[in-house]
Amino acid sequence: MNKEYNKPNDSLIGQHKADFRRKPDWLKIKLPKGFKTSQVVGLLNEKHLHTICSSGMCPNRAECWGSGTATFMIGGNICTRNCKFCNVPTGKPLPLDPKEIEEIVDSIKQLNLKHIVITSVDRDDLADLGAAHWALMIRRLKQECPGVTMEVLIPDFQGKLELVDMVIAERPDVISHNLETVRRLTPEVRTFATYENSLKVIRHIASKGIRSKSGIMLGLGETRDEILETMDDLLSAGCEVMTIGQYLQPTKNNYPLQEYVHPDTFAEYGRIGKEKGFRHIESSPMVRSSYHAERHVH
Repeated sequence: MNKEYNKPNDSLIGQHKADFRRKPDWLKIKLPKGFKTSQVVGLLNEKHLHTICSSGMCPNRAECWGSGTATFMIGGNICTRNCKFCNVPTGKPLPLDPKEIEEIVDSIKQLNLKHIVITSVDRDDLADLGAAHWALMIRRLKQECPGVTMEVLIPDFQGKLELVDMVIAERPDVISHNLETVRRLTPEVRTFATYENSLKVIRHIASKGIRSKSGIMLGLGETRDEILETMDDLLSAGCEVMTIGQYLQPTKNNYPLQEYVHPDTFAEYGRIGKEKGFRHIESSPMVRSSYHAERHVH
């Protein structure tokens, strides 16, 4: 955890300030296309399901779908929180859909997926914050899709560890909870969620012997020292897997983008993270929470 490492090249970190009029070349992507992409989109539309791949406009969705991985979002598509980095609609959610779980299970079977990630909106409107729905989702997937590996990307459940335990009890392969950003920026970027509460959730997951994972975005105004401090905080909490990606401001109403971070800088952070002790780390501009998630199981 406190292993010595070579400092990153300071000439790389922080020097690539953003020209917000256009994205740099390294962030230009090809739109998803092909049979597998059409098949996934068609099935999602048919069953009225939500994926963070589409809701979050993930740049890697074609690659993931083509390799047999997808990220489903449960609890509907309306969040009770209004985090400034996120493009998911905020408001009063609809009641939980009893068909949602079975539709997701059927979709996984039809698409012959090998690995799935489940995430959700925050459901602060529910007495159990959605924990029972989470537990049932995992249980049904294990029963109906026994050969499929699974990561769950959970909310903080307001730091109520008895609700986190309802997810842990179902024993998914990986449990992830994102810090999203560094300690200083958390009050500005996230609503309600706190840095310490998130670390508490990650620490609790790790203490139960399940692979724990977390991720942050760069380009929000964080410093190099703050990023390294965040790595140390996660490792101290027992986090084994970390993702680091570029923040892309969804709309003019979201938190303002401060910097396009160069790929060389991401590579430096990836190397540092491995030397510090993360079992696995994904660090590049295009990385999102579930990128290459199938690799994080083993």
